[in-house]
Amino acid sequence: MAKTDVLSLAILGMLSEQPLHGYQIRKRLGNELGPFRALSYGSLYPCLKRMVGEGLIATDDRDDSVIRATASKRSRISYQLTDAGKARLEEELASSGASSWDDDAFDVRFSMFERTDSVTRLRILEGRRSRLAERLEEVAEGLQRVRERHDAYTTELHRHGLERVEREVEWLDRLIENERSATRGDTNNTASAGNN
Repeated sequence: MAKTDVLSLAILGMLSEQPLHGYQIRKRLGNELGPFRALSYGSLYPCLKRMVGEGLIATDDRDDSVIRATASKRSRISYQLTDAGKARLEEELASSGASSWDDDAFDVRFSMFERTDSVTRLRILEGRRSRLAERLEEVAEGLQRVRERHDAYTTELHRHGLERVEREVEWLDRLIENERSATRGDTNNTASAGNN
C-alpha cells in the first residue's frame, strides 16, 4: 500500500464518523495517528482532490453552521463519504493482505480495528508479527557485525533498534493472544448458548 493509499484509507476512516473540513482532518490524523503528525497541506489537499475525483468523497462548500453572506470571506469546504467511499472502506477493512501490516499501513489499520472483524484483525496482527520477526533477525545480525568492528555508537544504535523491535513483538504477542482468547470465548459462549 503506497503512502497515498494509506493516507486515503485514513481519510476514509475519519470521514466515516462525520464530515470534516481539511484542517479538522489534518488535526485528527496528527492527534490519532502519530506518523501523520508532520502531514502537510501540500500532501493532504491533493489527496482529497484525487478522492473527490474518484467519487470516494464529496464536498460541501457551505460552512457547517452558517452560509457566509459575503464573498470576501472564504467558506470552508467540508468533505463527506460517498456510497462509493463507504464501499471502499468496507472492502479495505475486510482485507488482510501483506500491505495491511507494512510499517506505513499498520497504524492506520490498527486504528480501525474496532470496525474490523476478529478474523481479519488476527491475520493482520499475525502478519505484522511475522514481518517483525524477520526484521528482528536482520537487526540482530547487524548488531553482531557492528560489534565485531568495535564501533560503540553504531552498536548502541543497533541495540536500540533491536530493543524497539523486541518490544513491538512482545506487544503483538499479547494482542494476538487476547484476540485468540476473545475468539475462543465467543465460540465457547455460542456453543453454551446453543445448549440452553
